[in-house]
Amino acid sequence: MSGRGRIELVGVFKRYPDGTVAVNGVNLTVEDGTYCCLLGPSGCGKTTILRMIAGHEAPTDGEIVIGGENVAGRPPSQRGTAMMFQSYALFPHLTVRDNIAFALRARGMAKAERYREADAVMEQVQLTALANRLPAQLSGGQQQRVALARAIITKPRVLLLDEPLSALDEFLRLQMRSELRLMQKQLGITFIHVTHTQLEAVAVADQVVVMAQGRVEQSASARGIYAEPRSAYVARFMGGQNVLTGKFEAVANGQATLRGPLGQQFVLPQTARSAPAHPAMTFAVRRDRVRLAKQAAVAAPPVNTVFGTVKAIEYQGIYVKVTLALVMPEGAVNGADEFVVYVEEGRYFRDPIAIGEKVAGSWDIDDVHVLTGGPSAGPVH
Repeated sequence: MSGRGRIELVGVFKRYPDGTVAVNGVNLTVEDGTYCCLLGPSGCGKTTILRMIAGHEAPTDGEIVIGGENVAGRPPSQRGTAMMFQSYALFPHLTVRDNIAFALRARGMAKAERYREADAVMEQVQLTALANRLPAQLSGGQQQRVALARAIITKPRVLLLDEPLSALDEFLRLQMRSELRLMQKQLGITFIHVTHTQLEAVAVADQVVVMAQGRVEQSASARGIYAEPRSAYVARFMGGQNVLTGKFEAVANGQATLRGPLGQQFVLPQTARSAPAHPAMTFAVRRDRVRLAKQAAVAAPPVNTVFGTVKAIEYQGIYVKVTLALVMPEGAVNGADEFVVYVEEGRYFRDPIAIGEKVAGSWDIDDVHVLTGGPSAGPVH
């Protein structure tokens, strides 16, 4: 039998009267007790999905199944879900205790009983010492904990979070995402967390769902999404990867040889797509797996190497981000694409490079990840 917090979206569409399709045939399963992040740019449909699960919007077509029951058409109060809004929506005239207990008050629970429940939840989220304060007397992180406590006091099987960290400063955001993750593990309920921030999603989620134009591009573990993107879109959107395309020249001995648009020679592991029937193939190489060297030190154009001029250098603490404008191996023609290398800090400063310098970036065949999105997959803006 399905877990009480298991969510299934089956052929879900959302069309508006003006013809806009916000959600386009989504099929998605989130297992009970999973921390799931819906991730994507503005307008991709992630918040619409959240609102449909909550019951604040109705799907045009399809089923929304929670714990084995199709809840499409049911009001929010009959779905076993609770929603934590981006703005927190705390009542400014009520104390922390009364804000948390408000949902139980609306259900007609006696004051003594709802205060007992509120006190238990406040202890769980470390708010007991703040019970009699008003929202204006709380920090942003404390207000978020009040909003979280108010949501979980109804004992939902699914907690829905709409951009819960976007209103916080960077230091508090890092602290609160750890607290959200810990809280989810302690509660053991399903969390559906909407965000447009890639690092936030991979930091907290068991399951990351990358969306684009109302569709699910890929659903996988955080590591699977980051290290093994399925398409060029996901690779570009998640960052950390360089996406390259080449035309086939040969397939032999378990390897495929490609010719890049700027004359580079790429060698990849042979896959089901590595066949002469496919004239071109798109692949990704992680930015931290690329070795950077000054072009003068490269004796001859080797395989799995790109040449470029350093366009930008950004110090990131544990690594230095180096952006290249790609050129032909002989340096004759500027390429349109950029190529990014993450150089470990110590290695970079032992042999620094400068903007405008000619360099080469190379990688091993084992660091190539073949993409199924094809060479036509466009860039992410």
